[in-house]
Parts: sequence; structure tokens; C-alpha cells
Amino acid sequence: MQQMVMIGLMIVVFYFFMIRPQTKKQKELKKFRETLKAGDKVVTIGGVHGKILEVNDSTVLVNSEGSKIRFEKSAIASSSEDQLMA
Repeated sequence: MQQMVMIGLMIVVFYFFMIRPQTKKQKELKKFRETLKAGDKVVTIGGVHGKILEVNDSTVLVNSEGSKIRFEKSAIASSSEDQLMA
């Protein structure tokens, strides 16, 4: 009986310290990507810093030092304003 209680406790601890924070972070990132708009300054997962020129259903057009590059929304990691504050 004690083994079952210990296993149950381990599962609960694993859920609250590993699974729950990860799903919360994924929801916040999805919400961030859905609210992208032209003029936002962003950083991609590849490290490209730029300003959004255009937003489509699944892609964004980013201007970075005179170069226009189209990225998937899933490639946008964060806002560059968030990078400055951290």
C-alpha cells in the first residue's frame, strides 16, 4: 500500500513541477503568436531580430536591416521588447 501512495505522490509532484508549467508556457506562446501585428519587433528562434511588416494566416514578413524575410509564425520566439526588459 505504501508503494502505491509513493508512486501516486511522485506522479502528482511530476505533474505540478514538469507538465503543468510546460503547458502554461505553450499556451502563452500560442497566444503571443496569434496577437502578432505589423510594427511589432520580434526575435526568431534562429536569432534574427526584426520588425514585422506583414502578418498572414501562418507566416509573417520581417524586415531586418533592409532585408525582408518571410517566416512561419512558429519560428517567432519572442518580442524584442521582452528581450530588453529581461
